[in-house]
Amino acid sequence: MSDLLVIIPAYNEAANIERVVSHLAESFPQYDYIVINDGSRDKTAEICRRNQFHLLDLPVNLGLSGVFQAGIRYACEKGYSSVIQFDGDGQHRPEFIGRMKKKLDEGYDIVIGSRFVNAKKSASLRMLGSRMLSLAIRITTGAVIHDPTSGMRMFNRKMMEEFAAGLNYSPEPDTISWLIRRGAKVAEVPVLMDERSGGKSYLTPVTAARYMIQMLVSILFIQNFRKKDK
Repeated sequence: MSDLLVIIPAYNEAANIERVVSHLAESFPQYDYIVINDGSRDKTAEICRRNQFHLLDLPVNLGLSGVFQAGIRYACEKGYSSVIQFDGDGQHRPEFIGRMKKKLDEGYDIVIGSRFVNAKKSASLRMLGSRMLSLAIRITTGAVIHDPTSGMRMFNRKMMEEFAAGLNYSPEPDTISWLIRRGAKVAEVPVLMDERSGGKSYLTPVTAARYMIQMLVSILFIQNFRKKDK
């Protein structure tokens, strides 16, 4: 058994999940994984069962926060010392997991797989939003996070227990910012990411803009009133 669990949230990922999990399981067998089907309306769960993938099949759609917390609680119960969020759409590359784990083992609480440590962001509206989030995190915490919206995040056991117990924890930039303010040590490791090869992302230009605004408001204002769950 590995001390690291790869948590793969999947919502309507029938076009990608078989390729993503098969590549991970066959090429990187040293990592344990769990696919968490978030009440998909397509054949995501059926594909996982047919291939005998390790699957936690949720009967309803909980969204990313609920799915990730389910994965964290599973990992805590099974005794894992670290987890990584790994998207089921094929954008994340498993060859970078080892580098991130090595950095985590240096004493960090959270390690982010970053596209922009050594690369510049484009001039797109989405990257403008990313710059604004980075600035908001720097203003409120003093920390420099180049890729705040990266979904490839690794957490140590201490952070796992925080997420497992906290109902208001989500694997999003505002929670990362809040954890930094509470003393969490965060590092970034350069990674490459692929474009989604199949299926449809839930992020449209409108939802992406709304997400960026929500995160900015949360980081700059709402997190000031957030209290640690008892």
